[in-house]
Amino acid sequence: MLELSDFVKKFEETFEVTAAAPVAVAAAGGPAAGGAPAEAAEEQSEFDVILEAAGDKKIGVIKVVREIVSGLGLKEAKDLVDGAPKPLLEKVAKEAADEAKTKLEAAGATVTVK
Repeated sequence: MLELSDFVKKFEETFEVTAAAPVAVAAAGGPAAGGAPAEAAEEQSEFDVILEAAGDKKIGVIKVVREIVSGLGLKEAKDLVDGAPKPLLEKVAKEAADEAKTKLEAAGATVTVK
């Protein structure tokens, strides 16, 4: 089991992908990847909330993750927290990203908003 976990981590790092199922998507549509350079010049309106580390209070962080990410069971939330760094929310508004970051940091987690 441990070997599989190591394999998945190395695979994710090598190919810059994530093996986790998508946890939250705010908007169904969006511009194609070809428009990315033009978007960089505009002010950023969509943010990703990334859990960097759970800290000492892992149980509290798991509870907050379940609250923030809809549809997660206890096992899925625990796996997400144990596998940090992982994205929790993707392409959300700044207000939602800041609120999630505040809640997670209050629970003891280390969070990055990109």
